[in-house]
Amino acid sequence: MHRRIGLAFKLCGKMAAAGAEPQILVQYLVLRKDLSHAPFSWPAGALVAQACHAATAALHIHRDHPHTAAYLRELGRMRKVVLEAPDETTLKLLAETLQQKNIDHKLWVEQPENIPTCIALRPYPKEEVNQYLKKFRLFK
Repeated sequence: MHRRIGLAFKLCGKMAAAGAEPQILVQYLVLRKDLSHAPFSWPAGALVAQACHAATAALHIHRDHPHTAAYLRELGRMRKVVLEAPDETTLKLLAETLQQKNIDHKLWVEQPENIPTCIALRPYPKEEVNQYLKKFRLFK
């Protein structure tokens, strides 16, 4: 009898391992910090709007990717990380790097001013994109 219970526990353990926790997906955004200071002095609401535009655009553009679909299925578990780029040059260099490395993203350019403001990646497992973002700190 005890032998069967032990076998049942082993089988349940294997089944649980096979159906492991779903992969944690994160949508990263990189927002220009200099826009909050002179000479730009954009209000906080305008900066938040730029990040929202970029995030929405990236999700829409990559809506058919399995990671995006999985991210959107779990609305209550969405994870976003907002990082800061010090200026336009840094933001554009990051966009170039992401393009070269085939990392799906959207560079949001505010119109009609034609000002690059934010990069949003589609949802990714953290470990797939961390190397490109580790030099950026959390937006404050």
